[in-house]
Amino acid sequence: MEFEERISELKKLLDRSKSVVFFGGAGVSTDSGIPDFRSKDGLYNQHDVKFDRFSPEYLLSNDCLYSHSNVFFEFYRQKMNVDGIEPNITHKKLAELEKSGKLSAVITQNIDGLHQKAGSKKVYEVHGTTLRNYCDRCHKSYPSNYIFSSDEAVPHCTEPNCKGMIRPDVTLYGESLPNIAWEASIHALSHADLLIIGGTSGVVYPANTLVKWYKGNDMVIINKQETTFDRMCSLVFHESLSEVFGRL
Repeated sequence: MEFEERISELKKLLDRSKSVVFFGGAGVSTDSGIPDFRSKDGLYNQHDVKFDRFSPEYLLSNDCLYSHSNVFFEFYRQKMNVDGIEPNITHKKLAELEKSGKLSAVITQNIDGLHQKAGSKKVYEVHGTTLRNYCDRCHKSYPSNYIFSSDEAVPHCTEPNCKGMIRPDVTLYGESLPNIAWEASIHALSHADLLIIGGTSGVVYPANTLVKWYKGNDMVIINKQETTFDRMCSLVFHESLSEVFGRL
């Protein structure tokens, strides 16, 4: 099916749907200038002599946070700061779909907060967010830019007699996904009549298992490369998200 035909079919699916859920990954934010993880220019393929002795997965792991804290925070500050990054057409169109009553939820593996910045309200962040920070001992909350602006190599709590480490509210490798976002995602998927998957390879576990909770008839995948979801979908786009959402 040609691109124009698939766009027309997607519009028809959206028109007749009453509860759409969007499930997205790193590819949603690449048009905003945030690199994905696994492409040739992605985060996992960016080499820096400071970090080359560690795997990218280790640098974003609970083990690195506590065993090599200085390395973790140096890498985190270099690669995870989204200050000044703006939402792109996909974020904006999804916010419009929610405002119109069509979109019931965005489930995102991203940690950049761009869906909320674009105006989306029901966003379930299954990997947490860089925009929240907290003390790992007393759980005091800290502003979104605290880690990036702190003069301490490893930021510590300012509460008297605490001195716990301030960490991002991000799900690192080796940690469990946030239960509230997970349960909310399952509820949204189980009540949806259209699922659109975008910008994700479908290989990140356990987030990739969420799709099994969708019970509707139609699924759409939008991803430049083939994915494990393609065979499950009634409509497949191997174009960029901006190309597709720019036509809606």
